[in-house]
Amino acid sequence: MDRKWKWVPGIMLLMLLSHMTSALEVPLDLPQPPTIILQSPKDYIFDPRENIVIYCEAKGKPQPSFSWTRNGTHFDVEEDSKVLMKPGSGTLVIDISGEKAEAYEGTYQCTAHNDHGTAVSNNIVIRQSRSPLWSKERNEAIVVQMGVSLVLQCRPPAGLPPPVIFWMDNNFQKLPLDKRVSQALNGDLYFSNVLPEDSRNDYICYARFPHTQTIQQKQPISVTVLDSKSKTILIIFFTHFDFYNGQSPGERRPGFMLPFGATSTKMVLKGETLELECIADGLPTPDISWEKDGGELPSGRISFHNFQKKLKISEVNEADAGNYRCTAINSLGDAHHIIKVTVKAAPFWVSAPRNLILAPNETGILTCRVSGEPKPKIAWFVNGVAIEKDHTRKVEDDTVILSNVQSGSSAVYQCNASNEFGYLLANAFVSVLAEPPRVLTPPNQVYQVITNSPALLHCASFGSPIPTITWFKDSQTTIKNGDPYVIHENGTLEIHVAQPINSGKYTCIATNHLGIKENHVFLEVKEPTRILKQPEYKVVQRGMSAVFECKVKHDISLSPTMTWLKDNGELPDDERFEVDTDSLTIKDVTDEDEGRYTCIMNTTLDQDSASAMLTVVERPGPPTDLELTDQTERSVRLTWTPGDEHNSPTQKFLIQYEDLLHQPGVWTNLTEVAGSSTTAQLDLSPYVYYSFRVLALNHVGYSEPSQSSKQYRTNPAAPDVNPSDVKGVGLEPGNLVISWTPLTGFQSNGPGLEYKVQWRRKDVEENWSSATVANLSHFVVSGTPVFEPFEITVQALNNYGNGPDPEVKIGYSGEDMPLSAPESVEVNVHNSTLAEVKWERVSLSSVRGKLQGYKVLTCLCLHPDQQEQVLTFSGNHSEGQLPDLQPYSVYSLFIRVLNNKGEGPPSPTKTFETPEGVPGKPSFLEVTNPSLESLTLEWGPPINKNGHLAGYTLKYQQVNGTNEVGPIKVMTFLPNETTITIGNLNASMLYKFDLSAMTIKGSGPIITKEAFTAMDTIYFLFFVCSAPPVGPVFGTVNTSSSEDGPVITWEYFGHHKTVYVEYVVDNSKEDWKKELVNGSHSHIIKGLKPGLTYRVRVVARDAAEPTVHSTGEVLVAVPAVANRQVDIATQGWFIGLMCAIALLILVLLIVCFIKRNKGGKYPVKEKEDAHQDPEIQPMKEDDGTFGEYSDTEDHKPLKGSRTPSNGTVRRDESDDSLVDYGEGGDGQFNEDGSFIGQYSGKKEKDTHEGNESSEAPSPVNAMNSFV
Repeated sequence: MDRKWKWVPGIMLLMLLSHMTSALEVPLDLPQPPTIILQSPKDYIFDPRENIVIYCEAKGKPQPSFSWTRNGTHFDVEEDSKVLMKPGSGTLVIDISGEKAEAYEGTYQCTAHNDHGTAVSNNIVIRQSRSPLWSKERNEAIVVQMGVSLVLQCRPPAGLPPPVIFWMDNNFQKLPLDKRVSQALNGDLYFSNVLPEDSRNDYICYARFPHTQTIQQKQPISVTVLDSKSKTILIIFFTHFDFYNGQSPGERRPGFMLPFGATSTKMVLKGETLELECIADGLPTPDISWEKDGGELPSGRISFHNFQKKLKISEVNEADAGNYRCTAINSLGDAHHIIKVTVKAAPFWVSAPRNLILAPNETGILTCRVSGEPKPKIAWFVNGVAIEKDHTRKVEDDTVILSNVQSGSSAVYQCNASNEFGYLLANAFVSVLAEPPRVLTPPNQVYQVITNSPALLHCASFGSPIPTITWFKDSQTTIKNGDPYVIHENGTLEIHVAQPINSGKYTCIATNHLGIKENHVFLEVKEPTRILKQPEYKVVQRGMSAVFECKVKHDISLSPTMTWLKDNGELPDDERFEVDTDSLTIKDVTDEDEGRYTCIMNTTLDQDSASAMLTVVERPGPPTDLELTDQTERSVRLTWTPGDEHNSPTQKFLIQYEDLLHQPGVWTNLTEVAGSSTTAQLDLSPYVYYSFRVLALNHVGYSEPSQSSKQYRTNPAAPDVNPSDVKGVGLEPGNLVISWTPLTGFQSNGPGLEYKVQWRRKDVEENWSSATVANLSHFVVSGTPVFEPFEITVQALNNYGNGPDPEVKIGYSGEDMPLSAPESVEVNVHNSTLAEVKWERVSLSSVRGKLQGYKVLTCLCLHPDQQEQVLTFSGNHSEGQLPDLQPYSVYSLFIRVLNNKGEGPPSPTKTFETPEGVPGKPSFLEVTNPSLESLTLEWGPPINKNGHLAGYTLKYQQVNGTNEVGPIKVMTFLPNETTITIGNLNASMLYKFDLSAMTIKGSGPIITKEAFTAMDTIYFLFFVCSAPPVGPVFGTVNTSSSEDGPVITWEYFGHHKTVYVEYVVDNSKEDWKKELVNGSHSHIIKGLKPGLTYRVRVVARDAAEPTVHSTGEVLVAVPAVANRQVDIATQGWFIGLMCAIALLILVLLIVCFIKRNKGGKYPVKEKEDAHQDPEIQPMKEDDGTFGEYSDTEDHKPLKGSRTPSNGTVRRDESDDSLVDYGEGGDGQFNEDGSFIGQYSGKKEKDTHEGNESSEAPSPVNAMNSFV
C-alpha cells in the first residue's frame, strides 16, 4: 500500500518567493519609463507558409511608442505594405504570401520610448526554415563477407533546423536496432558485424524536417552478406559490385568505428545536454561501458541509450569537464577510447539589474553581475545609447552609481554582457519620484494555510522613498524579525511553521517621510487532511466484489472532495464501480480491473492520498501439450505445459487416469506433484488401457482438466496382489464360509481371473483342501465340526500365472447353542439398592462357540407384572454387581451363558430380599385456605415407601422471592397425618414449605411448595373484607372524577414495596409519567390538561424481582371545561347522613359481638354477588340479614376478616362494568363520572343464596333482622 501526501500550495509558495525577489513594480497610474514585457526569442526560424510575427510589447506611463531596426539600420514599417505593426504594440506581422521570404531574413531589434526613457529588446535573428531535397546519387550494391563490420552512410541535406534521421524499408517499417546494429548521432547505420540475415536491397535513410513536416528519402542501399561457403563466387561479383573493405571473416578483438583513433575531444556549453557515443566492431559483438577518469559519472543526470553506446548528461556544469573513457569488450579482448570534454558557458545571470525608484536627491546603484566561460564583457547603455560619464553617475565595470538624482532624470539603463558563445541584454529603469506610501495588497484579505505549513502574508507597497514595513498581530503585538517570523524585503511576513495559535488579525504599516498607510489581513490555520483508514491490498477472485475503504479526517470548515483513480487515471465508466462516501466497491471483478487504486481527498488547501493494489485471481488454466515419453512395461513419463496461473501460484498438479478397458469414463487419481514441476514418472499396472489428464491447483481451486493424453496400453501379467479382507466365519453349525474382497479389473493384470481357495483344520495334521472359483467373493465349506479353528488362504490367478503366495488367515466354523448352565449361584446383599451375584463358570467346550458373556435376569417376586431386568457381563466372568435395586423387596434371578448363536439353559432360580431404605418424596403437597395469619397444608404418602413409614418432617420459613429471610421452623407428623393448619403467620407474606417422609433408614427427598398469606385490607363502611386467594398481583381498576382530577382505584394482592400510577396522553409518543402511591389503593391524578384523553395504568415492581407487574390500561377523559354542578358528596346534609348510618352499623356490630360471645347462633347471610363492588359489600337484599355464624372451634372470633361457611376463600370477581348491576335505568352518573342512585334489577346468585329482592339494602332493613 502506497501513500502520498502533499500540500497544494507548494507551487504557489515557490511563485510567491520568486515574487519577493522580482523587479520593483510601479503602479501604472504613476509616471514611469517603458518596460518591455514580451519579445520574441533571439533565434526565430519561421515557416515560409505562414506569416512572420515578431513580438514586442511594453508598458509605461505615458504609453510607449515603438520603432524597429533591421541589420543595424532603421526599419520603416510604414513604407512596406506587407509589414503591419499592431496598434498600441510594437509587434510586427509580416505577410510573406506571394513574396520571397528570404527578403525578410535578418537581425531585428525593437525600441520602446516615452518621455521618461527608452527600452530596447534583444537582437532577434529571423531565418527561414529549409528542407532541401537529397542530392541525386547512385548507390552501388554492397557485397560483404559474413562477420565483417559495415557502415551505411546517410549524409542528409543540411536543413534549418537539422532534420531527424531514421532508417526504414520499402514497407515503411523501421529497421530493428540492437547491440550489433545501431544508428549514430550523424544518422549513419553501423554494423559491428554482419550476418546473412542482414542481406536486403531496401536500406533507406529518411530525413524528417520538423518545421515543414516534410520527409525526404535517400535512394535505397542494397547489401548482400556472403557466408564462408560462398567465398569462391566473390570474383564473379567483384567486377559488378563493391566488395566492402576487402575484410576477411572470422572472430576478432573489438575496434572502434566511431570516434576514430585513441582519443577525441568534445566541447559543450553549460546548461546544455552532453551526448557522447562510441560504436565498436568485433566478433562476437562487443559490449560497451563508460567511466570518467578520476571521478564518478554524475548520478541523477546521466542516462544510457542505443544499447550503452550513447552517454547523455543533462544540465551540464563545470564539474562535468574531464576525460570520459568508453570500453568495448568481447571474448577476445577489449579496446578503449578517451573523449576529452571541455565545458564552456555563454553569459548567464548572477544578478540582473533591477528597477530603481528614487526620491529626489537620493543615491542609487545598478548592478549587472554575469558569469560565463570565457568571462563576458559588460557594456552599459542609457536609453539605448552608450553611457556617458558625468558627475551624477559613475560606471565601474558591472556597476553604475547614481548620485543626487533630480526630478526629470528618469531613464532606462541597458546592460549588455557578451562572449563568443552569446550575449545577455537587460533593461532596468530609474524613476525619480516623490510619492507617499500606498499598500497594493487588497485590504481584509483572508489567508488560509494548513497546520505545520508555511504562511505568507503579503504587504506589497509602493512609495518614494521606499516605505518601511512594520507588522502587528491583533493590532497590539509588534512582530520582530526572528523565529517564527521572517519579514522579507518586499514586506511579506512569513511564518515558517504555522500553528493554530498563529491564527488572527495582522496589520502591516507602510511609512516614509511623506506619509503612512496601513492594511489588515487575516490568517486562518486549518487542520490538515488525513486519511485515517487507508485502502488495503486486495486479492479477489474473478466474479467476486472488491471493497476499498478510505476514511478521512479533515478540517470541518473545508469542503472535501474524494476522487478515486485507477493506475493514476480515471475510473472506468462502468456501473460495476460504485463510489461511496468513504469506499469504492467493484462488483463482478474482471481481469481488466487489476491495478493500483488511489483515493485522493482534496480540499482547497491540501490533499492526502493513499493507494492499494487489486490482484484478480482465478483458478489456473488447464495444462496443455501432454506428452508421454520413456515408455516401459510398468512406467511412463508424462510431461505438460502449465496453463495461466491467474496471479495465484500453482501449488500442485493432480494426475488422473482413465482405464478404457475396465472402467471407461471413470477418472481416478493417480499421483500429485509439486506446482513447480512439469513432468512426472508414473508407475503403471499391467493389462490397462491408460489415458491421462492433468489438473492444476492454486489458492482458488482446481483448474479444468487438460485434454486427454494419447492412449497407452500395458501388456498382461500375473496378478500382483491377492484378494483382501479374507475371513472365515461359520454361519450355521457344520459349515465354514470363506469370504474376500475381489480384485478390480484394474488389479487383475490380465484375462481369466480366478481365485484358489484353500482350508484345513488348525493344529491338526491334515492336507490342504482347495477349490478354484471365478466371479465370486465367498466359498462355503460344509460338514465341518462345530466351532473349530481353520487355516484359510485365497490366491488370485489369471491366464498369465498365479499371484503372490497368500497370507494364512484363521477362521472358525459355525457355532451352536450352549449346552450347560452356570451353577453354584450365590447372592450377597450389600444394602437396600445393591447386591453382588457369583456363579461357577461353564466349561468352554460346552459353550460350542465364542463365549460372549453371562446374562443375569432379575424380577420382583411380589410384582410379576413388572418387566424383568437384564444385566449382561461380557467375557468369561464369574461375578457381578446388581445396582439400582428396589429397597424392601423380594427378588428372584437366574443366569444364562451367551455365544454368537444364542443363550444356554438357565441356572437354578435364586431368591433374595433387600432391606429397608429411605422413602421417596411425598406424592403431592398442596396449600389451601390461606388467611391473614394461617395456611392449611395437605399431602399424600410416598408412592415408593421403601419400608415401614415412620412419619413426616415439615420445614418452613418466610421468603422474599428466591431469598430466604425468615428462621426455619420444623414440625414432625405421624405416618397417618396428611394435613395441618399452620397459624401465627404474617399477613401478605410468602412462605416456603419443604416436606419429606421418613423410615428407620432416614428421611427421603423433599417436596417444596410456596404460598402467600392473605392481605390485610379494611373495606370502607363495613370494616370487613375477604382475603383474596393467591393469584395475580392486581385485580379490578376503577376510575371516577373529582374536582382535583381523575380518581384511580385498584385491587392489589402483591407484596411489592414500590407501586406507581403511570399515565400518558393517548396516541402520543411521549414517555410515561409516574407518581408513587405506596400503601394506597386509590390516587388522584392532578394537573391533567382539559379536553385530552389519557391512558392510565398501575405498576408494581421490586428491586428483588426482575418482573414488573402492571394492570391493563384504562382511558380517562378530562372534561374540556370545569365542572360547575354541585357535587352531593361535598354537601353538609349528606355528610351528616353518612355519619348517622356509620353509627348505626357500629351499634349493630357491637350487639352481634355480645350475642356471639353468649354462644348463640345468628343467621347472617352475606351477599356474594359475583359482580359486587370491591369497595362496598352490601347486605342480603331480600331481608337485610347477615349470613349464619357458628361458634365452633373451626371458626375463631372476627378479626377484621371473614371466612365463608364452605371453608373457601373467594376472590372478588368484579370487573369494571356497571351494566351487570341491573338492566333498568335507575343507575346514573354525575357529570364528573361518580355513581349515584340505587342498584336496580336482579342478579343471578349461587344456589345457596336463594332468591333476592330488588329492594336496595338500607340500615332500616338491617335493624329489622334482629326482631
